[in-house]
Amino acid sequence: MEEELKPFVDWSWCANNLGKFVLVDTRWYLDGSSGKDVYDAGHLPEAVFMDMDRWLSGPASPEKGRNPLPDPEVFAQGMREAGISDSDTVIAYDDAGGVIAARLVWMLRSTGHHAAILNGGIEGYPGDLSIEVPLPARGSFAAPTWPARLLADISEASSDAFVRVDARNRDRFEGCQDPIDPRPGHIPGATNVPCRGNLDSTGNLLPEPRIRANFEHAGVLTAKNTISYCGSGVTACHNLLVMEHLGMGIGKLFVGGWSQYGHALDRPVETKI
Repeated sequence: MEEELKPFVDWSWCANNLGKFVLVDTRWYLDGSSGKDVYDAGHLPEAVFMDMDRWLSGPASPEKGRNPLPDPEVFAQGMREAGISDSDTVIAYDDAGGVIAARLVWMLRSTGHHAAILNGGIEGYPGDLSIEVPLPARGSFAAPTWPARLLADISEASSDAFVRVDARNRDRFEGCQDPIDPRPGHIPGATNVPCRGNLDSTGNLLPEPRIRANFEHAGVLTAKNTISYCGSGVTACHNLLVMEHLGMGIGKLFVGGWSQYGHALDRPVETKI
């Protein structure tokens, strides 16, 4: 696609570009519910399914977190089996305002591919859902190199030299509860911009001035020198893509997130309770 593709597109964009993109369903649930089952029960017409656990994440461990980046060849195999090639434009959606689809979109954009989140996701689709599963021809997708310049390690995420932005909901950030990870709280010095706080009740992005105000209220004026993290490097991608969409620049992803940091018992934790 020749024109610059912003990180979020809406249905009107899709309607004007039919046949020029691959639609990917990325529904996934932290409680272990099956995204494939809900895809099979009804998805956007012509959409292919991309499994988070199989293709978009590597094996979990305390040292790397719950959803580390997969081996590049594993990711490439998943893309090829979905019929996606290097030259394709991917539009990804979910049923969570794009906070899950953001993982695939970040992985693609960060490695030089064309991709965007479908603003509003499946709930905003004006037509009927489909149960027909496309059988695409195998794609031609080369194993990428994960961009070191866009990734932060645990040492950088622990450093006050960077602005650290936590994308989790405020109760988990403050340490009120954490049903998933070993310790409640957040990285000392981090600020909180809950990614779901950038969405309205329908799962669409809020007006840009309101989203920008969310970041500014947290002291984030630019993505430069900014590290985004969440529980395991999934929803943190949404904040990165939102900042890029607003013209704030490109930040770094701490993909291990709190699921890695919380297991590093030698590192301090901060709470707001």
